[in-house]
Amino acid sequence: MATQAVELNVGERVVRVSNPGKVYFPERGITKLQVVEYYLAVAEPLLRVLRDRPTTLKRYVDGVTGEAFYQKRLPKGAPEWVETARIKFPSGRPADEVCPTEPAVLAWAANLGTFDFHPWPVRRSDTDRPDELRVDLDPQPGTDFRDAVAVAMVLREVLGELGLTGYPKTSGGRGVHVAVRIRPEWDFVDVRHAVIALAREVERRMPDQATTSWWKEERGEKVFLDFNQAARDRTIASAWSVRGTPRATVSTPVTWDHLSTVDPDDFDVLTVPKYLEEHGDPHASLDDEAFGIERLLEWYAADDRGDMPYPPDYPKMPGEPPRVQPSRKRS
Repeated sequence: MATQAVELNVGERVVRVSNPGKVYFPERGITKLQVVEYYLAVAEPLLRVLRDRPTTLKRYVDGVTGEAFYQKRLPKGAPEWVETARIKFPSGRPADEVCPTEPAVLAWAANLGTFDFHPWPVRRSDTDRPDELRVDLDPQPGTDFRDAVAVAMVLREVLGELGLTGYPKTSGGRGVHVAVRIRPEWDFVDVRHAVIALAREVERRMPDQATTSWWKEERGEKVFLDFNQAARDRTIASAWSVRGTPRATVSTPVTWDHLSTVDPDDFDVLTVPKYLEEHGDPHASLDDEAFGIERLLEWYAADDRGDMPYPPDYPKMPGEPPRVQPSRKRS
């Protein structure tokens, strides 16, 4: 049943929340207004993640039980205070994406049904050179969050040997995401190659638990290190983002010591504001130091396996192997 709109004073802005009582998460009874209020509660650390980044909005206009879609361009009718950043898709086509700069933008986006914020790993001052290396550890069927944590710990070990500092978070599902701040001196191709080299080293150290196989039929019951999340226009849900799960889970930053003890289902729209109040932002120092990826690129260059396949919607890339499923290639 529709409910009367409410207006929220957010800093200098007034944000109108239409149908605030609309239930977005039936299993928990969580409403649209509660999602908006959640984002205002975590606005400070979330804006550290999103500020000056072109950001795709993952929208669930009918709540978690409806169909979601990715809003990759500034929606029509957006307030004039919603800023943008110009990006280029792999096809070369440009687009102006939302670039969050203040809490009101988070509330406005949540009113549109945005659950996840998907920031590019670039700043709007240079949208062709990432300043963040991201590793997505994705448990395959037969594995779970604990398996992802085990692989993440080896990833941490490799990063440490390279002199790099990684910051882990729950994905909001069964996976783990790790971010490393890097200097914006390399393009998307180089950064993706660096992630491939890093993933291959983790796979080498634990071949029975980790895989870099792009083709699902070859992965087995392992944790997939998804190197293609480093490709242009591929993004992951940001820290503090609500996920489209029945429990309204949240992708939550944790410390490395905490990672091995948490249950990702404990982090949700209702619990994370208190978690932030009690623990602060575990990723607050992420921007304190930016690192280089030279050694990872040396590893990649020395590996005679070369490149890996890109996602199927990409144009053919230089040096890329054939995009043919291994079983079909054999037949």
